[in-house]
Amino acid sequence: MSETNYDLVPTRLAVAAMRDNGYKNTAYAVAELIDNSIQAGATRVELLAGEVEELVQQRKRSRIREIAVLDNGCGMDSKTLRIALQFGNGSRLGDRSGIGRFGMGLPSASISQAQRVEVWSWTDSPERANYTFIDLAEIEKGKQNSVPEPIVNPVPEKWYRVAEQIGNSGTLVVWTRLDRVMWRKSSTIIDRSEYLIGRMYRRYLHEGKITIRLAEYDAEHYSAARRARFAEVNDPIYLMNPSSTPAPYDTTPMFQPDGDLWAVEHKVPASDGTLYPVTLRFTVAKDEVRKKPQAGNTPYGKHAKDNIGVSLMRAGRELDLDQSLVNGYDPRERWWGVEVDFPPALDELFGVTNNKQAARHFSEITSTIEALVADDTRSAAEMKDEMEDNDDPAAPLVDVVSTVVRRLRGIREVIKIQAKGQVKQRLRHLESAEAQATEVTKKLQEEGRTGESDAGEALPDHERVEALQQEFEETGLSAQQAREISEDIVRHGAKYSFAESRLDGGAFFNVRPVAGEIIISLNINHPAYTNLVEVLQTEVSEDDSRDELASRLTRANHGLRLLLMAWARYEDEEENPIRREALQDIRTDWGRVASRFMRGS
Repeated sequence: MSETNYDLVPTRLAVAAMRDNGYKNTAYAVAELIDNSIQAGATRVELLAGEVEELVQQRKRSRIREIAVLDNGCGMDSKTLRIALQFGNGSRLGDRSGIGRFGMGLPSASISQAQRVEVWSWTDSPERANYTFIDLAEIEKGKQNSVPEPIVNPVPEKWYRVAEQIGNSGTLVVWTRLDRVMWRKSSTIIDRSEYLIGRMYRRYLHEGKITIRLAEYDAEHYSAARRARFAEVNDPIYLMNPSSTPAPYDTTPMFQPDGDLWAVEHKVPASDGTLYPVTLRFTVAKDEVRKKPQAGNTPYGKHAKDNIGVSLMRAGRELDLDQSLVNGYDPRERWWGVEVDFPPALDELFGVTNNKQAARHFSEITSTIEALVADDTRSAAEMKDEMEDNDDPAAPLVDVVSTVVRRLRGIREVIKIQAKGQVKQRLRHLESAEAQATEVTKKLQEEGRTGESDAGEALPDHERVEALQQEFEETGLSAQQAREISEDIVRHGAKYSFAESRLDGGAFFNVRPVAGEIIISLNINHPAYTNLVEVLQTEVSEDDSRDELASRLTRANHGLRLLLMAWARYEDEEENPIRREALQDIRTDWGRVASRFMRGS
């Protein structure tokens, strides 16, 4: 009777399923190998991308052939190497002291991109390296059901020509038969990987713990690298320098800490009840950064656009730039930074995936907490109590996420207000709505129609400036912004000015006479502001499509109609006929004044 294999999961089927393990792209898969290098104590890592010339549609084109990662870590002996290539195994399973522990990195990252992975690892000399491999074609044929026993095999001479340096100990991982790599050219792989690697390992790079060289080479002749450079720090909260941020913010921070309490620590319990620190850091763009018109279209503005999100840091290495709290349509989202820093002991609490690309529980809770903070119908504390009653393991995250949501809401308000401070002069003089209204008001004054604010026009200029400055500072503008705007108002004789601030109650706007000026304060927390004013004033980026711009106009039109319908309903609900008639008279009188302002006469 022939012997039949009744493995619980046949090797070829299990490995085929593991190829679809959720790596976002090749750069994330490469990061798994860099994690292994750091765990092995490496101070130098090289990402090597080799390409060849191929005939594609009767034209020669460069195409990627192989990808290699080389390090100068401690290396692996024969047994350790064999274990490292097993799925779900490894020498650091359960180790909470570093960035590893899942036992999936090397094999799963490799087969997610390539059909064959070869590994050389040595502890004292590359001439005595231990060598083994995984080959998917052989697994599919049933010829390879386990990791081959490593053999002593010197690192091939060709790698000495491509690499900058091969140390006395280290590991070389080579991917070939690349069938799932997202990008076809070595230059694209290096460029995309550099941005991600610079962000993921920014602390290691910033502190000089590691250097990461990225090089392209000819995989046909293995001559010296054609193009090579070292990864630079890419800090999404823009405090580290030097960095990859375009000048002038490559050597000086582009953001600043958000107040004295910009770093907040929570003590959070793990599953065993032990408390561990979770540190939250909040930053916001400096005033000077956004003074330039169309700051979002500058090189540094575009750099910030690619770093939008909450940076989740685990053991000094970024897991993900979480997008769950990002208002995708708003280009101003690039001007804030939030970092959530936690230890591996809290992996289960945060829901860290085994490919270290996300923290699922954090992302799931953020949208719920944001909704609670926005409508105040239910407190976060009540949500936490309910989760604890249901034995939800993510309950301790509620306090952390609540802090992030509340602080981010405040930062956004500051950004809105400061942004308007930057454009007030441009709006007043180039678009001239304020100037047009001022001219109409002068004609009304000549006709004998006076207002409460008119008496203040007789005050000395310096008193008017000081009074206006104080008013604008109270809305949230910096002292410098408030001073510049106030001086501009008095110098040009403008009668009207807008301010953006938080107003108590449900009012959309407030009117206040100050030193001869009529200040119209718009409530940035009112839906009418978001859907009518803000959508039209948000800076236009060259990246915005015609459809996006048309969508803004549609939203503004929608907002205006809702505003008018709200007034109509307000009149309709008034039961007192005398008061209803008074409201109709107010609407008529306001309409007459509005008509003159619109006509400019």
